[in-house]
Amino acid sequence: MGIYLSSPKTEKFSEDGENGRLRYGLSSMQGWRATMEDAHAAITDLDATTSFFGVYDGHGGKVVAKFCAKYLHRQVRKNEAYAAGDMGTSVQKAFFRMDEMMRGQRGWRELAALGDKITKFTGMIEGLIWSPRGGDCHEQPDDWAFEEGPHSDFSGPTSGSTACVAIIRNNHLIVANAGDSRCVISRKGQAYNLSRDHKPDLEAEKERILKAGGFIHAGRVNGSLNLSRAIGDVEFKQNKYLPVEKQIVTANPDINTLELCDDDDFLVLACDGIWDCMSSQQLVDFIHEQLHSETSIMQENKLSAVCERVLDRCLAPSTAGGEGCDNMTMIVVQFKKPIGPPASADEQSSQSEPADADSKPEES
Repeated sequence: MGIYLSSPKTEKFSEDGENGRLRYGLSSMQGWRATMEDAHAAITDLDATTSFFGVYDGHGGKVVAKFCAKYLHRQVRKNEAYAAGDMGTSVQKAFFRMDEMMRGQRGWRELAALGDKITKFTGMIEGLIWSPRGGDCHEQPDDWAFEEGPHSDFSGPTSGSTACVAIIRNNHLIVANAGDSRCVISRKGQAYNLSRDHKPDLEAEKERILKAGGFIHAGRVNGSLNLSRAIGDVEFKQNKYLPVEKQIVTANPDINTLELCDDDDFLVLACDGIWDCMSSQQLVDFIHEQLHSETSIMQENKLSAVCERVLDRCLAPSTAGGEGCDNMTMIVVQFKKPIGPPASADEQSSQSEPADADSKPEES
């Protein structure tokens, strides 16, 4: 089987949810790809004042994306910086923690459980044999207990995943991104990118890659990976003389913090299967059109239905062109008004644009 199917799988996984501050809709579709390697997380109440959303676009396999969808938000909350209100540090450490957790016997076993049927079965057997017994794991300072076993020296997965997450705490938005999935906010109908696509030809990325001993060929890291940051991809993280943030490929996320205001319409997180087909502004415009259409009103204005229409629009009629042939996942988060306490005229003026508003949406 090649990378593409003879006909696309258009069945969609869709979901809606809400709390007192926001509502969301999401949808994902395998499309033309032979396997589905995207994953996502949507937690409206990570705690009483915090919501978490993430999209994870796997490459070389699905397990790293699924691992991140299962564990990354938990690690954000567990970090001591989270309780102290330092969300940036908490989420950065959670990204690095994913690579740490996927090593060794325990990491191998957890990845096996998320893999195909054969590795799931093997992982279950090894879990019965090698997992800590009774109170052993509680003696560990970390609840991710070390395990002895045949894969104790497992250095981590050769496959990887992007990670683009948005954390909404009270009236603040924290976006963290590693890879080419993207987060965009609509403010008065204008699209603002809250993340940067990490490609090898970006000057800062290229400099790190070369300094770490890598090279770029045909726009790919070591002629292989078309991303410069990702979780997993252990083969690109082998320089023992460099810290994790300076490896050829790093999980180090760009972090952007924004104060939300009443001008903010909605937030979009999506993998590159969407951004290959639509620019940030085109997608924001399309969502606005859908939200105000009669069809949308008839379907109770479900945000997942809007996401489904985007996926259908982006799906290519054939695999000839390449664009529109990828897995597709997107989440729309709509803010309920008001976002926070009423702002004074001066405050409204100072909040008129996102912190990185000089970074206008790029045309795909």
